[in-house]
Amino acid sequence: MKKILLLSDTHGFLDETILKYVRMADEVWHAGDIGDLRVTDEIQRLKPLRAVYGNIDGAKARMEFPLNNRFTCENVEVLMTHIGGYPGKYAAGIREMLVENPPKLFICGHSHILKVMADRNLNLLHMNPGAAGISGFHQVRTMLRFVIDGEKISDLEVVEAPKKS
Repeated sequence: MKKILLLSDTHGFLDETILKYVRMADEVWHAGDIGDLRVTDEIQRLKPLRAVYGNIDGAKARMEFPLNNRFTCENVEVLMTHIGGYPGKYAAGIREMLVENPPKLFICGHSHILKVMADRNLNLLHMNPGAAGISGFHQVRTMLRFVIDGEKISDLEVVEAPKKS
């Protein structure tokens, strides 16, 4: 059993609220737009991290993290990228990957809009944790917490934090 903290779009922002939930997780997954590698360095000092780079990330982040990260957690195959869309509106390059070899869990960020939905055509679960940072149009910072136990994804929780300006 693994407790996962999923976040995205920190844009270089890391505060005690995020770190509190990092400490409660077994693993942290970051779906891109890290913004500053101090964010991922601090997370990695505390917990194992899986991440992808996003469109605002520079050369250092792109050297450290992949564009797409496909991995297995427990018995759940995961595909994580930054710009991926959502069921019915997948990004062009992602759509082909998902149709050819659908994971059980597809994760992306980029939109700053929290969204969790099933894709019944591809038999997968889509998650976008919204934005954990303070840059962008979103009014509330969001993250997702959930548990993966064998093949089961459960105990999904939305974490909200005020957007400080």
